[in-house]
Amino acid sequence: MNDKIKITTDDGKPVEAKAPIIISASRSTDIPAFYAKWFVDRLKAGYCIWYNPFNRQPMYVSFKNCKLVVFWTKNPKPLIPYLNELEERGIHYYFQYTLNDYEREKFEPNVPALANRIETFKELSSLIGKDRVIWRFDPLILTDELNQRALLTRIRHIGNALKGYTDKLVFSFVDVMAYRKVQNNLIKETNFFTKENLHRAEPTRAQINEIVDGLVKMREDWAQSGWNISLATCAEEIDLDKYGIEHNRCIDGAYLNYGELPEKTLFGDESKVPLKPMMLKDKGQRKACGCMISKDIGMYNTCPHFCVYCYANTSRKAVRADKDNL
Repeated sequence: MNDKIKITTDDGKPVEAKAPIIISASRSTDIPAFYAKWFVDRLKAGYCIWYNPFNRQPMYVSFKNCKLVVFWTKNPKPLIPYLNELEERGIHYYFQYTLNDYEREKFEPNVPALANRIETFKELSSLIGKDRVIWRFDPLILTDELNQRALLTRIRHIGNALKGYTDKLVFSFVDVMAYRKVQNNLIKETNFFTKENLHRAEPTRAQINEIVDGLVKMREDWAQSGWNISLATCAEEIDLDKYGIEHNRCIDGAYLNYGELPEKTLFGDESKVPLKPMMLKDKGQRKACGCMISKDIGMYNTCPHFCVYCYANTSRKAVRADKDNL
């Protein structure tokens, strides 16, 4: 999945590079929103450089074997004019599009207005197909004012606007206590949280049940109106099978066949042994994560959305935003 090959850099230097089949762009920063031109320039060059966040050592990542790019974004609009570059190279792609409504709380201070993000979602879906634009309301965060019912109302409002423009809603519950960076940002950047009440951002089991019941009711209502949307969780331990809610595989090689699990192999080569999704699980992710093996090409501390729940930014001061380079 991550074969190594020899490449030549822009300055003529021969180096060893990873050549993944699936590239993640990116869990660490919003490449479509802030680095669209950088991504396309590197795609044309045939490789990019990724820096290890712990030791800052560079790794060369080649696009030579790439068959699929998974984009993670809150604003894909800057990338839309460049999508033909992927099409021309025969590289499949799809979007994990996070479309939350935390405007009142200012949890996502630098994302476009909600109405604009909804219109961009519909534009993208109309352009590339609803099966390749997955709606994420992620993460679900509670405050004293934003309770379960209010949160469900906001999800329903967005869903009503997206009817027919996607086939799936992926959601997760905020992880606060597991990430020191998230704790610090929530306390420093919001008026809702203190060290003493941080834990209340994470829903209790009873609150989770109420939210899930509400989502299932929404799904039923939307189905009655002709919109059959599926529900899935992202990296959640909780088992919601009885509700018909699956554990999502956000990076999924099945999209090489546009939604159908490959019957032969991920490589499309009949001579190879068929690969099952669990054989390709990315062991570098959390235990509950269902993602398949990929290579992420983003960097921490480079996303100017400044979302207060983000685990990838240490602080606002730590963020550098260079439009041309990651």
